[in-house]
Amino acid sequence: MKGSRPLHPGAWWLWALGLATAATRTASPLLLLLVVASTGLVVAVRRTGDPWAGSYAVFLRLGVLVVVVRVVFWVVFAGPAPGPVLFTLPSVTLPDWMAGTRIGGPVTTDGLRAGLYDGLRLAAVLVCLGAASALASPSRLLKAVPGALYEMGVAVVVAMTFAPQAVTHVRRVRAAHRLRGRPDRGLRAVRGLVMPVIEGALERSVELAAAMDSRGYGRAAAVSPARRRATAGLTLAGLVAVCAGLYGLLGADTPAALGAPVLVPGLVAATAGLWLGGRRSPRTRYRPDPWRWPEWAVSACGLAAAAATAAGTRTGTPPLPAAALVLALAAALLSSPSRREAG
Repeated sequence: MKGSRPLHPGAWWLWALGLATAATRTASPLLLLLVVASTGLVVAVRRTGDPWAGSYAVFLRLGVLVVVVRVVFWVVFAGPAPGPVLFTLPSVTLPDWMAGTRIGGPVTTDGLRAGLYDGLRLAAVLVCLGAASALASPSRLLKAVPGALYEMGVAVVVAMTFAPQAVTHVRRVRAAHRLRGRPDRGLRAVRGLVMPVIEGALERSVELAAAMDSRGYGRAAAVSPARRRATAGLTLAGLVAVCAGLYGLLGADTPAALGAPVLVPGLVAATAGLWLGGRRSPRTRYRPDPWRWPEWAVSACGLAAAAATAAGTRTGTPPLPAAALVLALAAALLSSPSRREAG
């Protein structure tokens, strides 16, 4: 398709965070499985052939592991739960100050079901984050970091590129050892691998530092102390309010006044602080990612899924959360085609 462009990575993250919020607001295993299925379908349709696109499968395996570990911990360490007893484990007598906790004992259907649902909820959240990681380019996402966090973004980019380069360099050194008839596996090969890899990493660090210095990284504009204090205060207060608002929004038992009423002012304050802080680091962007109607539509799908699921859970309307997850699938249709399709 001519004229196609990849979607802004921030839109995918907003969509995924909306689905993750929807997963935290429900205890229905059917809806949680629908969340996972929705992310899987969108990733299958819209992911590219880039290396990070395979991260979704890793998060799926991690989700399965989380469910298994959560069930095992509930069976072994959780307190007594009502319901028919399935089987009884050998128990350990604990001191009085650990009342309410047990090791072993009877395992009931209600307790096993509660552990399974808790693990499934956490696994669904992890899978949503994995979907965002598979769909959004990390380097393009870091390009959109505000200017106030520009140094942090550069550090993250360098850290993210170091590991793949180190793995590639290790493979290159091992191939050279095989060509020379030297051992490339086992403890004997470690001594021959460590020094070339460290030397190559040092050379790349020096080259990267020289390239960054030649491009003006680290320069800062003159900012008055009053503006610096105002920027720090706004950013800190905004981030604290955002954390409190997200906790209130994601927690099922938290009061409603701790959610959106705290989150929205926190976002405004944090945005103002980041905007003021960005003015001290003048920089230009090569090929800035535009934010157009596909980004708005995909973000709205995820946020609408979160809002509808929360409203349906609060009012006891079963069809509403399911309809919200169906709406989340529209992200696969509203987003730009993947590179495989674009080719």
